[in-house]
Amino acid sequence: MRIIFATGNSKKLDEAREYLEPLGHNVELLIIDGQPPDFIEPQSSELMEVAISKSKQAINMLSESEVMNCAILVEDSGLFIDSLNGFPGVYSSYVFETIGLDGILKLMSEERKRHCEYRAVTVLMMNGTRIVTTGVCRGKIGENICGDGGFGYDPIFFPDDSNGLSFGQMSKSQKSTLSHRGKSLKALSEAITHPSM
Repeated sequence: MRIIFATGNSKKLDEAREYLEPLGHNVELLIIDGQPPDFIEPQSSELMEVAISKSKQAINMLSESEVMNCAILVEDSGLFIDSLNGFPGVYSSYVFETIGLDGILKLMSEERKRHCEYRAVTVLMMNGTRIVTTGVCRGKIGENICGDGGFGYDPIFFPDDSNGLSFGQMSKSQKSTLSHRGKSLKALSEAITHPSM
């Protein structure tokens, strides 16, 4: 199956390929006029609504024949910090670009509890059918930036049961087994392989 992934993040593309290409699927970027498309972010606090909205926008960007001959993949994720009432949540990408890792660390004053979770929602549109899977990874915000791997908040996110390593300190395979996105993509690969499950 040809799967067109609507993302501008090459590392997300790599993770999707890791799970889906061994099943015989070809995963490629959605490119419009030579560039990954910009999406209109819906005003919602729910990742599910954002991801479904983006999948509908992606379908509208393609011709009818393209939609008939491929599947459209959209993934949306965010970091939800308990003591900040779920902030940055669905605004994680914007907040990262605006205040970065240092800004988040400054928000985490000493008296704040550091529990948080990464959440991911994956939506695959295929022949008029929508498959939605989710993944969650609980952890804590570190006190310092640790590691230069991964992307986004990975260098300050320490998943539970990680032996003290941040996502930014892990290899791709280590991160994939624990991560929210890995869990969501694994569930998607199973749903595609066993549609009756």
